[in-house]
Amino acid sequence: MKFSKEIKVGMLTVGAIALFIFGYQYLKGRNLLSDDRSFYAVYDNVEGLTSSAPVTINGLRVGNIDNIDFLDSSGRLLVKFHVNESFKFSSESVASVYSTSIIGGKALAIVPNYQSKARPAQPGDTLKSSTDEGLQGKVMEEFLPLKDKIESMIVNADSVLSAVNQTLNPDTRLAITNSLDEVNKTLVEIRGLSKNASSLLADNKTELNSTIKNLDVTTRNFAAISDTLAQVEIAGTVKELENAISKFNVVLDDVASGKGSLGKLMTDDKLYNNLERTTRQAEMLMQDIKLNPKRYVHFSVFGKKPGEYEKPEDRDQ
Repeated sequence: MKFSKEIKVGMLTVGAIALFIFGYQYLKGRNLLSDDRSFYAVYDNVEGLTSSAPVTINGLRVGNIDNIDFLDSSGRLLVKFHVNESFKFSSESVASVYSTSIIGGKALAIVPNYQSKARPAQPGDTLKSSTDEGLQGKVMEEFLPLKDKIESMIVNADSVLSAVNQTLNPDTRLAITNSLDEVNKTLVEIRGLSKNASSLLADNKTELNSTIKNLDVTTRNFAAISDTLAQVEIAGTVKELENAISKFNVVLDDVASGKGSLGKLMTDDKLYNNLERTTRQAEMLMQDIKLNPKRYVHFSVFGKKPGEYEKPEDRDQ
Protein backbone atom coordinates (compact mmCIF):
# COMPACT_ATOMS: atom_id res chain seq x y z
CA MET A 1 0.00 0.00 0.00
CA LYS A 2 1.43 3.29 -1.07
CA PHE A 3 0.74 6.66 0.51
CA SER A 4 0.84 9.94 -1.25
CA LYS A 5 3.17 12.70 -0.34
CA GLU A 6 0.36 14.69 1.23
CA ILE A 7 -0.52 11.84 3.59
CA LYS A 8 3.10 11.32 4.57
CA VAL A 9 3.58 15.03 5.32
CA GLY A 10 0.37 15.06 7.36
CA MET A 11 1.43 12.00 9.36
CA LEU A 12 4.86 13.51 10.04
CA THR A 13 3.23 16.76 11.09
CA VAL A 14 0.83 15.03 13.50
CA GLY A 15 3.69 12.93 14.92
CA ALA A 16 5.84 16.00 15.43
CA ILE A 17 2.99 17.82 17.17
CA ALA A 18 2.28 14.80 19.39
CA LEU A 19 5.97 14.41 20.18
CA PHE A 20 6.18 18.10 20.99
CA ILE A 21 3.16 17.92 23.34
CA PHE A 22 4.48 14.77 24.98
CA GLY A 23 7.96 16.28 25.45
CA TYR A 24 6.55 19.53 26.76
CA GLN A 25 4.38 17.74 29.32
CA TYR A 26 7.28 15.47 30.24
CA LEU A 27 9.53 18.46 30.82
CA LYS A 28 6.81 19.86 33.06
CA GLY A 29 7.01 16.60 35.04
CA ARG A 30 3.88 14.94 33.71
CA ASN A 31 3.91 11.65 31.87
CA LEU A 32 0.99 11.45 29.45
CA LEU A 33 1.35 7.67 29.24
CA SER A 34 0.67 7.17 32.94
CA ASP A 35 -2.65 7.34 34.75
CA ASP A 36 -2.45 10.65 36.67
CA ARG A 37 -4.73 11.78 39.45
CA SER A 38 -5.35 15.52 39.76
CA PHE A 39 -6.07 17.24 43.08
CA TYR A 40 -6.58 20.81 44.30
CA ALA A 41 -5.62 22.92 47.31
CA VAL A 42 -6.47 26.49 48.25
CA TYR A 43 -3.93 28.89 49.79
CA ASP A 44 -3.87 32.47 50.99
CA ASN A 45 -0.19 32.67 50.00
CA VAL A 46 1.80 30.05 48.11
CA GLU A 47 5.14 31.48 49.41
CA GLY A 48 6.85 31.39 45.98
CA LEU A 49 5.47 28.03 44.78
CA THR A 50 5.57 27.84 40.95
CA SER A 51 4.17 25.63 38.22
CA SER A 52 6.08 22.40 37.56
CA ALA A 53 7.28 22.40 41.22
CA PRO A 54 7.56 18.85 42.57
CA VAL A 55 4.89 17.11 44.65
CA THR A 56 6.25 14.66 47.23
CA ILE A 57 4.94 12.08 49.66
CA ASN A 58 7.32 11.29 52.54
CA GLY A 59 10.14 12.88 50.50
CA LEU A 60 9.51 10.85 47.32
CA ARG A 61 8.55 12.81 44.20
CA VAL A 62 5.17 11.58 42.99
CA GLY A 63 4.00 14.44 40.77
CA ASN A 64 4.13 18.10 39.84
CA ILE A 65 2.22 21.33 40.11
CA ASP A 66 0.00 21.80 37.04
CA ASN A 67 -1.38 25.25 37.50
CA ILE A 68 -1.68 28.10 40.00
CA ASP A 69 -4.44 30.65 39.56
CA PHE A 70 -6.65 33.00 41.55
CA LEU A 71 -9.71 31.37 43.04
CA ASP A 72 -11.88 34.44 43.65
CA SER A 73 -11.74 38.19 44.18
CA SER A 74 -10.40 37.77 47.74
CA GLY A 75 -6.98 36.89 46.33
CA ARG A 76 -6.94 33.26 47.42
CA LEU A 77 -5.00 30.92 45.15
CA LEU A 78 -6.10 27.60 43.68
CA VAL A 79 -3.29 25.14 43.10
CA LYS A 80 -3.86 22.19 40.79
CA PHE A 81 -1.40 19.29 40.99
CA HIS A 82 -1.29 15.69 39.86
CA VAL A 83 0.01 12.52 41.47
CA ASN A 84 1.21 9.79 39.14
CA GLU A 85 1.72 7.08 41.73
CA SER A 86 -0.78 4.52 42.96
CA PHE A 87 -0.07 5.34 46.62
CA LYS A 88 -3.41 5.94 48.32
CA PHE A 89 -4.03 8.56 50.97
CA SER A 90 -7.16 9.79 52.73
CA SER A 91 -9.15 12.84 51.78
CA GLU A 92 -8.17 14.34 55.17
CA SER A 93 -4.52 14.51 54.13
CA VAL A 94 -2.84 17.92 54.02
CA ALA A 95 -1.10 19.57 51.06
CA SER A 96 1.71 21.55 52.66
CA VAL A 97 3.96 24.08 50.90
CA TYR A 98 7.54 23.83 52.16
CA SER A 99 11.05 25.05 51.34
CA THR A 100 13.33 22.62 49.55
CA SER A 101 16.52 24.62 50.18
CA ILE A 102 17.81 27.59 52.10
CA ILE A 103 17.81 29.74 48.94
CA GLY A 104 14.03 29.62 48.75
CA GLY A 105 12.96 26.76 46.43
CA LYS A 106 9.38 25.62 47.11
CA ALA A 107 7.58 22.32 46.72
CA LEU A 108 4.29 20.72 47.71
CA ALA A 109 4.23 17.85 50.16
CA ILE A 110 1.21 15.62 50.73
CA VAL A 111 1.10 14.71 54.41
CA PRO A 112 -1.11 11.60 54.67
CA ASN A 113 -3.43 11.34 57.67
CA TYR A 114 -3.02 7.73 58.72
CA GLN A 115 -5.17 8.08 61.84
CA SER A 116 -8.23 9.32 59.99
CA LYS A 117 -10.96 6.90 58.92
CA ALA A 118 -12.02 9.18 56.06
CA ARG A 119 -12.49 7.83 52.55
CA PRO A 120 -9.48 7.64 50.23
CA ALA A 121 -8.84 10.77 48.19
CA GLN A 122 -10.38 10.71 44.72
CA PRO A 123 -9.14 12.62 41.64
CA GLY A 124 -10.59 16.13 41.69
CA ASP A 125 -10.72 16.35 45.53
CA THR A 126 -9.62 19.53 47.27
CA LEU A 127 -7.20 18.72 50.10
CA LYS A 128 -6.56 20.73 53.22
CA SER A 129 -3.73 23.19 52.83
CA SER A 130 -0.94 24.49 55.06
CA THR A 131 2.31 26.39 54.74
CA ASP A 132 5.48 25.19 56.40
CA GLU A 133 7.97 27.94 57.16
CA GLY A 134 10.77 25.49 56.58
CA LEU A 135 14.44 26.09 57.25
CA GLN A 136 14.34 29.64 55.92
CA GLY A 137 11.40 30.52 58.15
CA LYS A 138 13.14 29.04 61.19
CA VAL A 139 16.31 30.92 60.33
CA MET A 140 14.34 34.14 60.03
CA GLU A 141 12.51 33.40 63.28
CA GLU A 142 15.83 32.93 65.07
CA PHE A 143 17.45 35.84 63.27
CA LEU A 144 14.82 38.48 64.09
CA PRO A 145 15.53 38.56 67.89
CA LEU A 146 19.23 38.44 67.08
CA LYS A 147 18.76 41.32 64.67
CA ASP A 148 17.11 43.38 67.41
CA LYS A 149 20.01 42.65 69.77
CA ILE A 150 22.54 43.54 67.07
CA GLU A 151 20.74 46.82 66.43
CA SER A 152 20.73 47.55 70.17
CA MET A 153 24.46 46.74 70.35
CA ILE A 154 25.16 49.01 67.39
CA VAL A 155 23.22 51.84 69.04
CA ASN A 156 25.13 51.32 72.30
CA ALA A 157 28.44 51.16 70.44
CA ASP A 158 27.55 54.36 68.65
CA SER A 159 26.74 56.02 72.00
CA VAL A 160 30.05 54.81 73.45
CA LEU A 161 31.97 56.10 70.44
CA SER A 162 30.18 59.44 70.71
CA ALA A 163 31.09 59.65 74.40
CA VAL A 164 34.69 58.71 73.59
CA ASN A 165 34.83 61.37 70.88
CA GLN A 166 33.46 63.94 73.31
CA THR A 167 35.96 62.86 75.97
CA LEU A 168 38.91 62.81 73.60
CA ASN A 169 38.90 66.52 72.88
CA PRO A 170 42.05 68.12 71.44
CA ASP A 171 43.46 68.86 74.92
CA THR A 172 42.89 65.29 76.08
CA ARG A 173 44.44 63.89 72.92
CA LEU A 174 47.46 66.13 73.40
CA ALA A 175 47.77 64.99 77.02
CA ILE A 176 47.57 61.33 75.95
CA THR A 177 50.20 61.94 73.28
CA ASN A 178 52.49 63.61 75.82
CA SER A 179 51.93 60.72 78.25
CA LEU A 180 52.84 58.21 75.56
CA ASP A 181 55.98 60.23 74.80
CA GLU A 182 56.91 60.17 78.49
CA VAL A 183 56.29 56.42 78.62
CA ASN A 184 58.50 56.01 75.57
CA LYS A 185 61.26 58.06 77.20
CA THR A 186 60.92 55.99 80.38
CA LEU A 187 61.24 52.78 78.38
CA VAL A 188 64.36 54.18 76.69
CA GLU A 189 65.85 55.03 80.09
CA ILE A 190 64.98 51.59 81.44
CA ARG A 191 66.65 50.04 78.40
CA GLY A 192 69.74 52.17 79.10
CA LEU A 193 69.74 51.13 82.77
CA SER A 194 69.47 47.51 81.71
CA LYS A 195 72.46 47.91 79.40
CA ASN A 196 74.46 49.62 82.16
CA ALA A 197 73.59 46.84 84.60
CA SER A 198 74.63 44.23 82.06
CA SER A 199 77.89 46.08 81.43
CA LEU A 200 78.51 46.43 85.19
CA LEU A 201 77.95 42.72 85.74
CA ALA A 202 80.24 41.87 82.83
CA ASP A 203 83.01 44.19 84.10
CA ASN A 204 82.83 42.84 87.66
CA LYS A 205 82.27 39.23 86.79
CA THR A 206 85.59 38.17 88.32
CA GLU A 207 84.97 40.04 91.61
CA LEU A 208 81.45 38.64 91.84
CA ASN A 209 82.72 35.11 91.31
CA SER A 210 85.36 35.65 94.02
CA THR A 211 82.76 37.06 96.42
CA ILE A 212 80.46 34.11 95.81
CA LYS A 213 83.36 31.69 96.43
CA ASN A 214 84.25 33.50 99.69
CA LEU A 215 80.63 33.35 100.76
CA ASP A 216 80.62 29.64 100.04
CA VAL A 217 83.77 29.16 102.16
CA THR A 218 82.24 31.21 104.99
CA THR A 219 79.10 29.10 104.84
CA ARG A 220 81.13 25.89 105.08
CA ASN A 221 83.12 27.31 108.04
CA PHE A 222 79.94 28.28 109.81
CA ALA A 223 78.60 24.78 109.24
CA ALA A 224 81.82 23.34 110.74
CA ILE A 225 81.51 25.65 113.80
CA SER A 226 77.91 24.55 114.21
CA ASP A 227 78.99 20.91 114.14
CA THR A 228 81.71 21.65 116.76
CA LEU A 229 79.20 23.41 119.02
CA ALA A 230 76.88 20.47 118.64
CA GLN A 231 79.64 18.10 119.81
CA VAL A 232 80.41 20.12 123.03
CA GLU A 233 79.63 18.25 126.27
CA ILE A 234 76.61 20.29 127.31
CA ALA A 235 75.03 17.51 129.34
CA GLY A 236 77.84 17.57 131.99
CA THR A 237 77.56 21.32 132.40
CA VAL A 238 73.81 21.10 132.85
CA LYS A 239 74.24 18.32 135.42
CA GLU A 240 76.73 20.37 137.46
CA LEU A 241 74.34 23.31 137.37
CA GLU A 242 71.55 21.07 138.64
CA ASN A 243 73.80 19.87 141.52
CA ALA A 244 74.63 23.46 142.48
CA ILE A 245 70.96 24.38 142.51
CA SER A 246 70.19 21.31 144.63
CA LYS A 247 72.83 22.32 147.21
CA PHE A 248 71.51 25.87 147.30
CA ASN A 249 68.03 24.49 147.90
CA VAL A 250 69.39 22.43 150.86
CA VAL A 251 70.92 25.57 152.37
CA LEU A 252 67.62 27.42 151.99
CA ASP A 253 65.80 24.52 153.62
CA ASP A 254 68.28 24.60 156.61
CA VAL A 255 67.79 28.32 157.01
CA ALA A 256 64.01 27.90 156.91
CA SER A 257 64.15 25.12 159.52
CA GLY A 258 66.44 27.11 161.88
CA LYS A 259 69.63 25.15 161.42
CA GLY A 260 72.97 26.94 161.60
CA SER A 261 73.71 30.47 162.69
CA LEU A 262 71.83 32.08 159.86
CA GLY A 263 68.86 29.80 160.44
CA LYS A 264 68.79 30.56 164.17
CA LEU A 265 69.09 34.25 163.47
CA MET A 266 66.16 34.00 161.08
CA THR A 267 63.94 31.85 163.34
CA ASP A 268 65.04 32.53 167.01
CA ASP A 269 63.32 35.67 168.32
CA LYS A 270 65.41 35.71 171.51
CA LEU A 271 68.68 35.73 169.60
CA TYR A 272 67.32 38.43 167.38
CA ASN A 273 66.27 40.55 170.39
CA ASN A 274 69.66 40.11 172.10
CA LEU A 275 71.44 41.11 168.91
CA GLU A 276 69.19 44.15 168.58
CA ARG A 277 69.76 45.13 172.23
CA THR A 278 73.53 44.76 171.87
CA THR A 279 73.46 46.92 168.77
CA ARG A 280 71.45 49.57 170.61
CA GLN A 281 73.78 49.56 173.60
CA ALA A 282 76.82 49.90 171.32
CA GLU A 283 75.14 52.85 169.68
CA MET A 284 74.49 54.42 173.13
CA LEU A 285 78.12 53.88 174.09
CA MET A 286 79.34 55.61 170.99
CA GLN A 287 76.95 58.46 171.65
CA ASP A 288 78.19 58.86 175.21
CA ILE A 289 81.82 58.78 174.07
CA LYS A 290 81.06 61.58 171.65
CA LEU A 291 79.25 63.62 174.33
CA ASN A 292 81.63 62.94 177.29
CA PRO A 293 85.01 62.02 175.93
CA LYS A 294 86.73 63.11 179.20
CA ARG A 295 84.88 60.46 181.07
CA TYR A 296 86.75 57.73 179.20
CA VAL A 297 90.06 59.44 178.39
CA HIS A 298 91.41 61.66 181.25
CA PHE A 299 94.60 63.72 181.14
CA SER A 300 95.37 66.00 184.10
CA VAL A 301 98.61 67.84 184.56
CA PHE A 302 97.68 69.03 188.03
CA GLY A 303 95.91 65.81 189.11
CA LYS A 304 92.31 67.12 188.97
CA LYS A 305 89.73 64.56 189.96
CA PRO A 306 87.32 63.61 187.17
CA GLY A 307 83.65 64.31 187.57
CA GLU A 308 81.02 61.75 188.49
CA TYR A 309 79.59 59.40 185.85
CA GLU A 310 76.20 60.38 184.39
CA LYS A 311 74.17 57.70 182.80
CA PRO A 312 73.27 58.63 179.23
CA GLU A 313 69.60 58.74 178.25
CA ASP A 314 68.24 55.70 176.50
CA ARG A 315 66.28 57.01 173.53
CA ASP A 316 64.33 53.77 173.17
CA GLN A 317 63.31 53.44 176.86
